[in-house]
Amino acid sequence: MNWQEHRENTIKGLKITIATILSIVVASALQLSYYATAGIITILSIQNTKRETLVTARNRTLAFALALVISWATFQIFGYNFVAFALYILLFSTLCLVLQWPEAIAMDSVLITHFLGEQSMAAPIVLNEVLLFFIGTFFGILMNLHLHRDESAFWEWADRVDDQMKGVLSRMADWMLKEDKTAYKPDCFAELEQTIAQAEERAWRNLKNSFFQQSRYEKEYITMRREQMEVLQRMQESICMLSHVPSQAVPISGLFCQVVLEYHRDNDISSLLEELHALLEQMKQETLPKDREEFENRAVLFYILMQLKEFLRLKRDFMVKYEVKENGA
Repeated sequence: MNWQEHRENTIKGLKITIATILSIVVASALQLSYYATAGIITILSIQNTKRETLVTARNRTLAFALALVISWATFQIFGYNFVAFALYILLFSTLCLVLQWPEAIAMDSVLITHFLGEQSMAAPIVLNEVLLFFIGTFFGILMNLHLHRDESAFWEWADRVDDQMKGVLSRMADWMLKEDKTAYKPDCFAELEQTIAQAEERAWRNLKNSFFQQSRYEKEYITMRREQMEVLQRMQESICMLSHVPSQAVPISGLFCQVVLEYHRDNDISSLLEELHALLEQMKQETLPKDREEFENRAVLFYILMQLKEFLRLKRDFMVKYEVKENGA
């Protein structure tokens, strides 16, 4: 765990503490019984993102209403005893699991135990529990509304992804021109996969801390880079298939180098696509292969160019979707 993560966890811990204390203070000021329970509800209401917090609060509110109905029915029929409470737990937990509200079982049941302790569900006692629930939930939501999108953390990892992908492309340009490729292994993709996973995790966190569609930009950006990585993996396998270096490999290697030079998140890659198409036209004018080996190697080079085209197309489609008109791959 790095310093940034320690800092984030410390800040979150302070927020949880403040929200918990505030909920207990408010419940105590209203002279509610079991006022400390409001703090426990606040803690249980806090999730990792804004969306998760609101969804959880909604589910627990619906579940609490259900718990009140079930507990009233079981206590009225069987009395305020452990048999009635056991039946309530059976019915309530089963329904919550069916409705996919498992997070509500523990918190709502804590409130129901107060009825068992009071041996009553009189209106003032029910109101006491309702107020505890809403005070605790309110401060949990209030704390999470201060969660914000950490764009800098995402772009820090996204930049690492881009740097590593440039390194992969640069190595491809070099290995394409080497006769002996036995040492050319796909090891670099393991590190790239881990870096993409880190960027994806932060993109998802930012997405769930925002309520606007444009927040999907980060998630779709890193998804595009993941798809490009899969293309690069196929290209690496193809390069390893070259048994010798045809003359056409030189300009293709040069195009790879040009991609590295122009690699930037805001590049619409239109100029690179033009260069690629020009190179394809040039290859069509080449004399026919003289033997089977040359034919096979040139076919592999053509496939590599098609994969490079797919690599660039993924970026172009992303840029068109978000209408980014800046220059710079």
